[in-house]
Parts: sequence; C-alpha cells; structure tokens
Amino acid sequence: MLRDLFIKDCGWKALSLLLAVAIWLTVHKIIEEPKAAAMEGAATYDNLPVEIVSAHGDVRDYRLARTTVKVTVGGTPEVIAVLQANQIHATVDVTELDSGKDSRRRVDVATPPGVTLISVEPRDIGIILPPRH
Repeated sequence: MLRDLFIKDCGWKALSLLLAVAIWLTVHKIIEEPKAAAMEGAATYDNLPVEIVSAHGDVRDYRLARTTVKVTVGGTPEVIAVLQANQIHATVDVTELDSGKDSRRRVDVATPPGVTLISVEPRDIGIILPPRH
C-alpha cells in the first residue's frame, strides 16, 4: 500500500509538481520585478517634513509626535539624479480623528511620476490632540 502511494500515477504526480514549481516561479518573478526595478536607482531622504492634512473648517491645533520621516524612493537613474526632496510630500490625515484620545495615523507619501515609494520610516506617527477647554 505504501509503495502504491509513491508509484501509482507517478507521471501525473511529476507533472503536477512541475506545474506547481512553474507557477510559483512565475508569481515570485512578478512580485519581485517591481522591487528590483525600483532599486536600480534609489535615494533616501532622512528628514523629510510631515504635514498635517485636516478638514477645511477644523481649527484645532494638532501636533505630531514626530515631525520628520525617512523616505526611500526608487526609479531610473536618470529620474533619481534630478529628484529633489521638495518633490516628495509626506502627509498625515487627521480629518476623521476621534478627539477623545491620542491616536496614530499612517504617513502618506506622494511622489512625482516615474518615482516609486520603497519605504517610509516610521510608517505611523502619533497625533497629539489639543487640550479641551
């Protein structure tokens, strides 16, 4: 019985294994290609300022626990060579922030065309709410 487990339908098992490996390699290549392309030319900006985005009528004085982030971007060497820090914008959206407690929000980064965001450190920033009166 145990022998049949390995020998029976051996051709189908080998074909299934071959197809599984081919599918895995294809998916792995699709996932890794954009990362490799972005790393062809990469630049890191250590002290990129973070701006607060709030509702138009919101006049509360929100503060950030940290005012700068480290951003790594990628692109072709030609694009990275002319890229400047003021072309990359980091923001934190506080429009739907619950005023009852301190909170953390994700840092959103906007890059110019041809530039890919690779990483942001830290990914989230604490929001310091103004005292209630």
